[in-house]
Amino acid sequence: MTQTLQQLRHGIDSVDQQLLALLNQRAALANEVGEIKRQDGSPVFRPEREAQVIQGLQAANKGPLKGDNISHIWREVMSACRALEAPQRVAYLGPAGTFSEQAATQFFGSSIEHLPCASFDEVFRAATAGTAQFGVVPVENNTEGVVTRTLDLFLNSPLHVVGETSLLVRHNLLRMSSSLEGIEVVLAHAQALAQCQGWLGIHLPNAERRAVSSNAEGARLAAGNPAWAGIASERAGAEFGLHVAAHAIQDDAFNRTRFAVICLPQVLEAPQASGKDCVSLIVSVPNKPGAVHDILVPLKTHGVSMTRFESRPARSGQWEYFFYIDLQGHPSQPNVAEALKDLQQLCAFYKVLGTYPVSD
Repeated sequence: MTQTLQQLRHGIDSVDQQLLALLNQRAALANEVGEIKRQDGSPVFRPEREAQVIQGLQAANKGPLKGDNISHIWREVMSACRALEAPQRVAYLGPAGTFSEQAATQFFGSSIEHLPCASFDEVFRAATAGTAQFGVVPVENNTEGVVTRTLDLFLNSPLHVVGETSLLVRHNLLRMSSSLEGIEVVLAHAQALAQCQGWLGIHLPNAERRAVSSNAEGARLAAGNPAWAGIASERAGAEFGLHVAAHAIQDDAFNRTRFAVICLPQVLEAPQASGKDCVSLIVSVPNKPGAVHDILVPLKTHGVSMTRFESRPARSGQWEYFFYIDLQGHPSQPNVAEALKDLQQLCAFYKVLGTYPVSD
């Protein structure tokens, strides 16, 4: 017999009460875990453990919920429980409403202490000085490539990467009115301006494109001038009371940005293997014929896949380069360990940026 709407609502209310009781039961267990961690000095946040929990639940799921739904729900559950043990303070490019803030909450959940920063340099300084326990910085975009300032900061930083998250980025044109008429200046981070250059060339060919420190900063400035518009998230628009003059103006409909989660090793050591991991490196090789080819040989010999290879000038004046490499796997795997050992012997400079679970 088909249930009435009222009966179905009563059923949902009953399930909600059960869920609440179970969530509080989980929170009580998390408190006990936190007490044990405090006694033995273990870190509160274990990204590989959380990744394993989510992967296990996704594999066991037999209902109508999608894998992404499960990931978002349990990320928030774990974030709330983690905050009972000790809130995590996270630095990111601000002000409020940036995609970096969105990436931070996507990775850690919303139960964190926020520390918006004025630049990527400040995010690194905050995490290095201990003002924040973690930082979240963009690493690469699927259309515009690497974020060069982030890569340059990694070179001499004591911070290492302990996690990553990938964000579907939808850029919106925000201003004090909902019309495209009368826009003289468009403000955004340089990367966002580049990701929307096609749309801007067609719809606002005469508007000045002005790069600012972040998309949310562009939205903040646009809130003070009716002839200005910012490119940012809808959340940034809500934060500064702006209208969306045009939705999703990025040239690539599937525009994604990858973010790295960084911290000092004493805050969190390299995560243990989760079953789906990445090793990030910076290396340089002697300036001689075939040197770049040589560093690829250990990877092929030991069957290790390379998922990223980027070069940056070493600024030595000798046309030398640093190479940023991502490898699939974890150093606890024998073939990965052997490949890293052989690779290091070939390099003039060798630095492991981090070992961490990869994002979905």
